[in-house]
Amino acid sequence: MNKKNLTRIAILFLLCSFCLACNSKKGNKEQTETPTSGKIKIAVDESFRPIIDAELLVFQGIYRDAQIEPIYLPENKLSEQLRKGTVNLIISSKTLSQKDKQFFTNNKLVSKELAIAKDAIAIVINKENIDSILSVDQVKQILTGKISSWKELNPKSKSDNIEVVFDNKNSGTVRYAIDSICKGEKLTSHVSAVDKNTDVIEYVNKHKNSIGFIGVSWVSDKDDSTQLSFLKKVQVLSISKQPKATYDNSYQPYQAYVFKGWYPFTRIMYAINTDPTNGLATGFVSFLGSDKGQRIILKSGVLPIVAPSRVVNVRDSY
Repeated sequence: MNKKNLTRIAILFLLCSFCLACNSKKGNKEQTETPTSGKIKIAVDESFRPIIDAELLVFQGIYRDAQIEPIYLPENKLSEQLRKGTVNLIISSKTLSQKDKQFFTNNKLVSKELAIAKDAIAIVINKENIDSILSVDQVKQILTGKISSWKELNPKSKSDNIEVVFDNKNSGTVRYAIDSICKGEKLTSHVSAVDKNTDVIEYVNKHKNSIGFIGVSWVSDKDDSTQLSFLKKVQVLSISKQPKATYDNSYQPYQAYVFKGWYPFTRIMYAINTDPTNGLATGFVSFLGSDKGQRIILKSGVLPIVAPSRVVNVRDSY
């Protein structure tokens, strides 16, 4: 065999070796996802962003080989991400519909739902508004348009026509308002939707007649400087289950009052997982339900499912 042929064979051998090495590396990369390592995306209800950002900061600080990218979306967009296969994990206040569960069964996937926290809907008003307490029935009447002016609630009020604002028309907060507060009645036409929970806070800050509905985690962590800045812009309403709201029977949406059942507007926060390999998505869900994960939720001001509640002073403004 001449020298020229030997050179060709050597080059061909090197090319084959390179291809095999690339395939091997690709295969190894696909196999590197474990409960504590790998790279994935998850989809999260935007109202839970402060909680999940805090959880991810700690989780990825402990497990340096884990890269989890959160996609924050309105609630009714979450299950679509699961069906598309964009993600294997969503964080939502809504469990999967029977249609969604059947879809995963047909595709030989098992959907697992884990309750991780008891969240609340906080109602915020402008700092200049003197009406700091409302009853459940009054909130319902505002949402359905039966009460349209602050002066109907309090003749001495300096505010006038009520403007109701939500984070997003497709959000879980809107769904909760319709299903759990209005009991299926239509919302008033004097409702507007912005984009995010932070936009609700800014809107209420600038419009003295407005009333906004947000996830409580945006205003519940008094150790968070960002949330403290939000609390300087708006005031959080106290809500009473009694027909006549008074300071003695009205409560803000904080841990102790959610735990006692005194605050009425609460919902469960779920981690819904379709990870077929027990990979990073499953590992993160396990972390959320662990003692460490639950203590992060506790610190955020939301009520964890399994950890003890933390009683805080919430009436220092009275």
